Amino acid sequence: MAISHHLMKENLEELEQFAIDVILNRRKGFRANILRLLLSGLSVIYRGLVCIRLWLYRNRIKREHNLGCLVVSIGNLTVGGTGKTPVVEKFARALTAGGRKVAILSRGYKSIKPPIKERLRQQVNHNDRFYDPPRVVTDGKEVLLDSKTAGDEPYMLANNLKDVAIIVDKDRVKAGMHAIKEFNADTLLLDDGLQYLRLRHRLDIVLIDKYSPFGNEKLLPRGTLREPPKNLKRASYIFITKCDGSSNEELIKRIRKYNRTAEIIECAHQPKYLENIETNERLPLEHLKGKDIGTISGIAVPESFEDGIKNLGAKIELTRRYTDHHRYRKREVQKFIDQCLNRDLDMIVTTEKDYVRFPEIQASEDMPVYFLRVEIGILNNEETFEDCINRICSPRPILSARRFF
Repeated sequence: MAISHHLMKENLEELEQFAIDVILNRRKGFRANILRLLLSGLSVIYRGLVCIRLWLYRNRIKREHNLGCLVVSIGNLTVGGTGKTPVVEKFARALTAGGRKVAILSRGYKSIKPPIKERLRQQVNHNDRFYDPPRVVTDGKEVLLDSKTAGDEPYMLANNLKDVAIIVDKDRVKAGMHAIKEFNADTLLLDDGLQYLRLRHRLDIVLIDKYSPFGNEKLLPRGTLREPPKNLKRASYIFITKCDGSSNEELIKRIRKYNRTAEIIECAHQPKYLENIETNERLPLEHLKGKDIGTISGIAVPESFEDGIKNLGAKIELTRRYTDHHRYRKREVQKFIDQCLNRDLDMIVTTEKDYVRFPEIQASEDMPVYFLRVEIGILNNEETFEDCINRICSPRPILSARRFF
């Protein structure tokens, strides 16, 4: 039974990778062309549904829920790959330091529900067979769930943040009410929330990848856009991520076609250190210089991670890529370790997001495994970010011209 489950999972991942390759024009041939034609037709239908949905909310035919506290959405127009989690972490740290009681609401993408025994126990304790509370990943003091039940991104945030509650539920209205009631939250960070319209946002932070700002310019399912670029007009602040110090003038000109007023902040995902996944030993980035390494990852844009490793002076001799949010099996990781040992490499490096999905392994002393810790650094308009935080933490009188919520 377990073998067939794993085989089905592998087949689904292969199908997912095939679809991604078709969408990004990496697959050629008759079958791929026919599928792209079919997906183009579906994209026309999808565009219509997106427009209708926005119209229904804009005209208050579908109801927005106002929970009576500040809601900050952090999201993007495209599917994955913009580096959203470090931005969520940066906002949570800054707002907590400014005195706000922060809770992060996440849908917990590809997480699993608690075991049936645990759910039955909760229903019995509350005398309600329909009782289905949100999952509390952390109460701000200790991590309460594992990465499978929480989802990799919420679990990673829970390990890195203190005094911030993190709650997982597809129904973010329910999760928000729980955060307010149980943790006295006065600020809700809506992780990946631009398209979640059931909960009223006071601020929309939208992330745009410098190198792929609007994906392949096509809407789902033919492309990677969740909604048309013109909907960037909903953004209060726009973060251009993965900047390298070169000019963003042309991209900013295009952004201004869709949104003339949002503040634009340029930022980069900056590597900080390496951490051993077994011993928690931290090494400076200089340790990578001249090393022959292997990389393993299951993220949306593995090229960004691998290029970052190369820029730090390492030579990647062996690499293994999986689909985004891949849940690693022990034999997969062990096989890669053995391959790296056979190649006499110096170490293996993965991402922090991948590390939290690793099974327990026994890494060889001859082949240590590290994850690369990455944080967001603001390259341009840091004063704009600080002003945003200050205006949230110290709201002005309602007549003030600088008030935005």
